[in-house]
Amino acid sequence: MSENAPAPVSARAPRQPRASPGKAGGMHKASAHARRSRARAFALQALYQHLVGGSDAASIDAFTRDLTGFHKADAAHYAALLHGCIAAAAALDALITPLLDRKMAEISPVEHATMWIGVYEFQHCPDVPWRVVLNECIELAKEFGGTDGHKYVNAVLNGLAPHLRAMEVAADRTRSAAAPPSGASNRP
Repeated sequence: MSENAPAPVSARAPRQPRASPGKAGGMHKASAHARRSRARAFALQALYQHLVGGSDAASIDAFTRDLTGFHKADAAHYAALLHGCIAAAAALDALITPLLDRKMAEISPVEHATMWIGVYEFQHCPDVPWRVVLNECIELAKEFGGTDGHKYVNAVLNGLAPHLRAMEVAADRTRSAAAPPSGASNRP
């Protein structure tokens, strides 16, 4: 192979869904996680419509549920995010605004909606670990937002997590501090 020839690209098979019925017809956790991730993506798109167009939640909800692929999303989680974020918009903004380095009006609607989702889940979805909320929101901002929007979302949500999930964040930090550095041996 010559020096200027491009490196070979390995073919990768498309990801296959992991959904399969478990006991009592339930789904595996991976499938439930994928359904929630899709719900967040649809909620982000719906919240974007609300922020940009000012449309009401009911009409946005009806429109979004007709989109291709919605049936693969966790509809209940989507509804909680959409309706919960719109209903609590002022309270969510009140938590977010002190951590901003600019006016809320200067924040992209994608980043704004993503931060709403993160704060809402911190407050109302204790079954979702705070690190999962953070990572999911970063991924949403990477997929739908501007070049470095995910860094901004990360900074704001990381700043709010210790206040909104104090015990959980403190427990994580205690575990991290107690863990030996990787590659370290426990032998004397």
